[in-house]
Amino acid sequence: MKTPPHQSGHDCESCPAHAQLAQMGIDLVKYDRLAALAGNPNTGKSSVFNALTGLKQHVGNWPGKTVSRAEGGFRYGGLNYKLVDLPGTYSLLSASEDEEVSRNFLLFGQPDCTIVVADATALERNLNLALQVLEITDKVVVCVNLMDEAKRKGVEVDVRTLARELGVPAVPTVARTGEGLHELVRTVAEVIDGTALTKPVRPKRPPEVEDAIQELAPLIEASAPGLPNARWVAYRLLDGDHRIQEALRSGELARLAKSQGAPPERASGLISLHGSQ
Repeated sequence: MKTPPHQSGHDCESCPAHAQLAQMGIDLVKYDRLAALAGNPNTGKSSVFNALTGLKQHVGNWPGKTVSRAEGGFRYGGLNYKLVDLPGTYSLLSASEDEEVSRNFLLFGQPDCTIVVADATALERNLNLALQVLEITDKVVVCVNLMDEAKRKGVEVDVRTLARELGVPAVPTVARTGEGLHELVRTVAEVIDGTALTKPVRPKRPPEVEDAIQELAPLIEASAPGLPNARWVAYRLLDGDHRIQEALRSGELARLAKSQGAPPERASGLISLHGSQ
């Protein structure tokens, strides 16, 4: 069950100068923060997950799906973080079970921050997913992994410019050796607590599309009170997303929106629009 943020008081363990990253595996009786890990296949996402959580992880399937689910934890700055490893996917357009699971967890699982792992040697291909995640949530950190491979191939990555263009922090890492992971976790903590402000750059839509979204969003909110991102759902409806259409028509979106007030363990178990609890 998600608990209120740790109150540091005089506990120096939570002071920035004493913050340490500790792998916790699945030893999470209580946790303070929930983070999601997203990314294309073959970006080293699993290496990031393993490096942060250790090898003792809970592995199973998402409810009603054959898609694998892994979760673990780590401790940083006096707080316990639960990390959910989303399926590796190239988009969130719900063309496959992997995409549907990832998309719906970001919409309804209530992660406090989403780490998008990108391959430094193929950023252009990887940024498609990052931009889609940014349309759903502001709380994002881009982990530019495989920096050693990029250097070996003569690829230069200007991480500062990337962060400025995206409007969210970007952190270079080499998960295989652990390089940059402490900075990654520190940045995640700062995004969650608001120390690091994010202002995602989102594509401008044609005026007629924007007008349609403005008209649809209030209707969607009325149909599914508490829905985290009615504008995004409106856009997906306009784009002909049949799964979203069916979920809205059947009342499934309303049920999922209502569940977001529940503890994250329960909410994260409801991320499949047509899965069983």
